Amino acid sequence: MIKKGIILAGGMGTRMSPLTKAVNKQLLPLHDKPLIYYPLSVLMLAGIKNILIIVNKGQLNQFRKIIPEKNNFGIKIEYKEQLSPRGLPDAFIIGEKFIGKDNVVLILGDNFFYGQSLTKTLVKSTKLKKGAKIFLHPVKKPNAYGVAKINKNKKVISLVEKPKKPMSNLAVTGIYFFDNNVIKFAKKIKPSKRKELEIIDLLKIYKSKKKLSAEFIGRGGTWLDAGNINDLYDASSYVSAIENRQGLKIGCIEEIAFKKKWISKKDIQKSIIQYGNCEYAAYLKKL
Repeated sequence: MIKKGIILAGGMGTRMSPLTKAVNKQLLPLHDKPLIYYPLSVLMLAGIKNILIIVNKGQLNQFRKIIPEKNNFGIKIEYKEQLSPRGLPDAFIIGEKFIGKDNVVLILGDNFFYGQSLTKTLVKSTKLKKGAKIFLHPVKKPNAYGVAKINKNKKVISLVEKPKKPMSNLAVTGIYFFDNNVIKFAKKIKPSKRKELEIIDLLKIYKSKKKLSAEFIGRGGTWLDAGNINDLYDASSYVSAIENRQGLKIGCIEEIAFKKKWISKKDIQKSIIQYGNCEYAAYLKKL
């Protein structure tokens, strides 16, 4: 059972410059919440309570104002700094002590996931004992992503980064489940031409051992890489439309923790006072 999760919230954020010259992109608003609330909520929905957030050097205090280590979410938060962007697999090298002898899930801090059956699939994936598991989602332009081809047993038989001629329309999304070998394998990877450790190379190690499987975000589900300004606005519009229609919030950390009985009504009341006079606080009052 996977009980530990890592949110990779580093990176230069160059695709959103100049917005990200002073603020980390994961702290930019996605509708009425910081972007990082959404990947954090995904880990919480999966039942993960022990979470490491990896941030850029010098940005710790920014994140602590939003998500302090001692918080009211009923979860344990740790922080580590990434001195320079070295690619996704660097998260497992930085987080080696945090991971220990356990298995782990990695989610990217700028990825948005939503879907009716998503929680059930996430919880199922935390039961991973050996190997690795990726989440796939059909996209219109697969040549812009890492693309996977699978067999009838959901085993990945082919992986290509941004292929000119895609062998499928299944993009590899920004959430990954790994056994403890991920630390050892991450250390074996050599930097690519862009001088970073590539997640596709790490996944290929598992594929070569026939230990890489896949799950799907269903047709009714949504995945958006909100790492550029257009996708961030699209995701904001999506969340706004659903919340205004249903009267329910997506990525409400306190609500998830409360429904899982990780926090009490008193904790909700503390959050209401902390947030002040805003729509988010008004929603918490309804809980």
